[in-house]
Amino acid sequence: MSIKKILFILVVFVGCFSFGQNKKILFGFAELPQTLMLNPGAETNFRFHVGVPLLSGLSLEVGATEGKISDLFLNDQVSFNTKFENFIAKLSPRDYMSFNTQIEVLNGGYRMNKKAYLSFGFYEEIDMIGYNPKDIVEFLYYGNQQNLSRPVQFSQINYRAEVLGVLHAGISYKLNKKTTIGSRFKLYSGGIQTSSNNNSGYFTTTVQGNNIYRHHFTNVNVNSYSSGLYNDDGQLDIDAGEIFNNTILSKNIGIGVDVGFTYHYSPQIEITGSILDVGFVRYSKKIGNTSISGSHQIDGIGLVFDGGNTDYWAQLDSELRTNLPTNTNKDSYVAWRPIKMYGGIKYGYGEARTEKECYEPYKEYYKNSVGLQLFAATRPLATQTAATVFFERSFNEQLFTKLTYTVDAYSFSNVGLGISAKVGKFNVYGLVDNIFKMTKLEETSYISIQFGMNLIFD
Repeated sequence: MSIKKILFILVVFVGCFSFGQNKKILFGFAELPQTLMLNPGAETNFRFHVGVPLLSGLSLEVGATEGKISDLFLNDQVSFNTKFENFIAKLSPRDYMSFNTQIEVLNGGYRMNKKAYLSFGFYEEIDMIGYNPKDIVEFLYYGNQQNLSRPVQFSQINYRAEVLGVLHAGISYKLNKKTTIGSRFKLYSGGIQTSSNNNSGYFTTTVQGNNIYRHHFTNVNVNSYSSGLYNDDGQLDIDAGEIFNNTILSKNIGIGVDVGFTYHYSPQIEITGSILDVGFVRYSKKIGNTSISGSHQIDGIGLVFDGGNTDYWAQLDSELRTNLPTNTNKDSYVAWRPIKMYGGIKYGYGEARTEKECYEPYKEYYKNSVGLQLFAATRPLATQTAATVFFERSFNEQLFTKLTYTVDAYSFSNVGLGISAKVGKFNVYGLVDNIFKMTKLEETSYISIQFGMNLIFD
């Protein structure tokens, strides 16, 4: 197998896997401080909290919209080439790779009065998504002979990646006994960003012309944007230390807002909802933008054996650059944040208990509850959605559990489990998705693990 094919196998294999950002187990769970990050209008039942620095909120989510490791590496006497070719054949241009992770550096909060709870902190976030450029992958893997007259669509080039720091502060405010609302203001500081979308045009190879194959570039319009990748000379210049510093304070500044609510339709029925990251970042540091546009056809390289030392590749490159001009600039640009939306309804039943609250004499809790949650996130091609049904149980005031079943683009058999425990003022929680596949990772299409520790003062 050639080095070129090995490279494309690695790119496509990694590209089919995705990391999500749907934290359905954490949403509305056990009145943890971190639930305020998913719903600023969540209820709280403590005077103040302090997250353990760097350990108050960690998450890792890995999934695949199509395919799993065993598709390529299962020991079934089928050749690897055949497996890989079957693998890329079933991937569509709407299959995507995405990665999202957040690390809470600081997280804290305190009760301002009987109705208002202030929370604040700083976290680092990495967010990436890239769709499968099916036409381009198959063209580069198989070559033009097996793709004659097939348009290779440049519109399938669609990706976005960024690393940023987020300084935030929010208030959860209890309007009355039934309703709590909240909002969170965010100040973004971008460390690195790159994106390309809304591209058009196509490339086609036909059998004609002086060199048998004629190559057509038709109505090409491809654009890319980047910040933090290239130096002033246009050379790739990625410095991890500089990226981290830029996430704390840089010229790449943006703002965003979260809003949310909790409403008690009755003592047993609770309705919640939130919209997160309605905002943008304006990138203006180390900009490197590129655009290619035009139409052209070429017959390839005509070899002339005259004893000369002609640089045919340079001639081809010059012809393409002349007829498909590449323009670069350092203009600042705006990148909108992907918006996330949560909604849920919960029904409490079984034995009820009352606890003293910070803002009212008591609140009624039920040992058991069941409910439904919905999730949506804006994506370049389509909105990512998920539906979750769940069962919660509180064994006492210190131990809470949540069992979930989720249907989304990754799986129709995702069962998750969350546990939150409190010993004195110390709280620790752990959340795991797809628990029945944890022992056979090569056969799973989705894994999610979340973990955190807090000091909570009632």
